[in-house]
Amino acid sequence: MPAFAKSPWVIHYDASSCNGCDIETLACLTPLYDAERLGVVNTGNPKHADIFLVTGAVNAQSGDVIRNIYHQLPEPKVVVAVGACAASGGIFRECYNIHGGVDTVVPVDVYVGGCAARPEAIIDGIVRAVQILEVKHKATQAAARGIDKLVYEPALAGDIPEILALQKVTYRSEAEIYGDDSLPAMQQTLAEIEADLAQWTFLKASINGKIVGSIRGRIEGATGYIRRCIVHPYFRGRGIARRLITEMERSFPPQVVRFETLTGHKSRRNLAMCEKLGYRVFKTEEYLPTVQWVHLQKERK
Repeated sequence: MPAFAKSPWVIHYDASSCNGCDIETLACLTPLYDAERLGVVNTGNPKHADIFLVTGAVNAQSGDVIRNIYHQLPEPKVVVAVGACAASGGIFRECYNIHGGVDTVVPVDVYVGGCAARPEAIIDGIVRAVQILEVKHKATQAAARGIDKLVYEPALAGDIPEILALQKVTYRSEAEIYGDDSLPAMQQTLAEIEADLAQWTFLKASINGKIVGSIRGRIEGATGYIRRCIVHPYFRGRGIARRLITEMERSFPPQVVRFETLTGHKSRRNLAMCEKLGYRVFKTEEYLPTVQWVHLQKERK
């Protein structure tokens, strides 16, 4: 964790502030306060950032941008809401176009008070964010070390909100591959996935109570359909996806003699994994101008 502690990278986004907090944020980089002496680096690329610093209240336009930036930050990550507006909407909270604070769209870890927030308070907020980042990193490392303690079991109704959140995080990389956020998994609502629970069997992979993977399947005649095998980005490459597919195949009764799944034509990692598990492509179909579904099947041995 020394790299995080000695040089936290911060991305700053102005949600719709009066520029008071933005000016104070910039003041942190001036020679008077010199946040860079603490190793703080202001970056414009969310994929390089550890800390997401947001100023201003959330409105209809900025809410989508905040979600987009948040999902691009690698895990672990920390969100810092700077100023009264970012915390609750501030003096603008009763306006018709203001939804509220940053926590209405993404989880917030640190709140920095003030209107406008002082540079000293902002720097203190970043220091607290680094401490939280260390805790999150250690927790994630502990979970990774306990990979042999993974539990594969049926998901319950209470698990569905967590699975949906994991699904949105997981499919963010797929959306980037295709340059399209309209993928069905990205647009699915809580009500829709709860309705799926009545038609599909959900399995989950969890470590110490935290869900890090999920898959769903259903039976039609002699065919078992497997869909949306998702694994948290931090836990990829550890065999969890293959194990989830295998567990789903085992869960189907003996009368199921064929398994079928699908993925996008550019999802090379998914295609390679399915081929290693014995699946073969039997048809493709156009779904969107940017996406073609590749259907794969496998005979039960």
